[in-house]
Amino acid sequence: MRRLRRLVHLVLFCPLSTGLQSRLPGIKVKYLFLAWLGIFVGSWVVYMHYSSYSELCRGHVCQMIICDQYKKGIIAGSTCKDLCEEHTLVFQQCLSSSPTQQVYRGHWMEKEVIIKCGIEDALKADSNPDSVSKRDLVLFDKPTRGTSMDEFREMLLNFLKANLGDQTSLAALVNQIITMADVNRDGKVSLAEAKSIWALLHLNEFLLMLSLHEKEHTSKLLGHCGDLYVTEKIPHNSLYGTNVPHFFQPLLPSAVHRIIHQWFAPAWPRRAKIAIGLLEFVEEIFHGTYGNFYICETSFKNVGYNDKYDFKMVNLRRVATEMTIRGFLKGRHCEQNVDCTYGKDCMATCDKLMKQCKSDMVQPNLAKVCGLLQDYLLYGAPSDLKEELQKQLRTCMTLSGLASQMEVHHSLVLNNLKTLLWKKISNTKYS
Repeated sequence: MRRLRRLVHLVLFCPLSTGLQSRLPGIKVKYLFLAWLGIFVGSWVVYMHYSSYSELCRGHVCQMIICDQYKKGIIAGSTCKDLCEEHTLVFQQCLSSSPTQQVYRGHWMEKEVIIKCGIEDALKADSNPDSVSKRDLVLFDKPTRGTSMDEFREMLLNFLKANLGDQTSLAALVNQIITMADVNRDGKVSLAEAKSIWALLHLNEFLLMLSLHEKEHTSKLLGHCGDLYVTEKIPHNSLYGTNVPHFFQPLLPSAVHRIIHQWFAPAWPRRAKIAIGLLEFVEEIFHGTYGNFYICETSFKNVGYNDKYDFKMVNLRRVATEMTIRGFLKGRHCEQNVDCTYGKDCMATCDKLMKQCKSDMVQPNLAKVCGLLQDYLLYGAPSDLKEELQKQLRTCMTLSGLASQMEVHHSLVLNNLKTLLWKKISNTKYS
């Protein structure tokens, strides 16, 4: 890293001298300038990549904390032994976008997996051993010793009601959670097992994975250890099949991004199949088994597909429950709609007379998804379909989040769009 900084310093502060130009008369100044510019840009890209990598990628800290807690008997889980003793669960490529949310591509049981772990004290843990003890006390403080099984069931039910709403189906979800917590399958839940599953439930993505586990459009949960969990790897983690490296993104204009996406995107019939899966996911989370869910960052980076071109939701951390959003909006002061925004784009209406946020969303999930699909589906669309497809997408994007329009109109628009796409690819190899 020191050598790299020195190279950047030389490139920036030691421009081409007149002496060098006189010794190389055959080389024009503009070519030398272009070479200098190329070295500068390349050096900057390499420097930014490695500096961001060292900050974002703290997998060794995550593993150290988890294994320390496991050896102390504080936590348990189906992957603890493989991670901390046999070392068959291996961290490989770093995919993290935040230092506190570690995401790694890994290898376990002879297949590629995704490993996720939250380390809020990551920056302190390397140099301060006390931060590990502090984490033990805060994160794994419940349930306490002496809690009965009936009391733990009640804790789980109350937690789910607070986060998912008072649904009649919650009892079945409690049973599923207890079965998952019982790692050694002895019919009992130990204190370490209970503390681990309780900590995991407080992670938004894990809770949503459990709530949507019956659906085919989310990643399968493969195992856990404390608040670290392992999921299946989705082969294509972007709607377009590829992502521009994050350190190049600021350098490229939006038009270049669009061209790159179009180059690497699947064939149109396959894009249509992926889009149908995304629309089905929107249908599933609207009045689902465990309540309503909202997509609060509608981006092609958060959705993907498998090798059969079946849609998969890549990042459930950008999805929120209706209860979570209601809690955020309740009594919230506002001057305009933007003051009532949860996440990136879950915007509610502002009552400008009362100066408080209301519960109605400005845009429902379907309208935001149709905005995402507009460029995705119209590029390369069959000529006999393009006009009608554009018309239906435009209608979809104007949907309102008002409760009075959400039931019949929402379902009608969604079904019309699915039918239009399905008719075009049904009875073909793409279906």
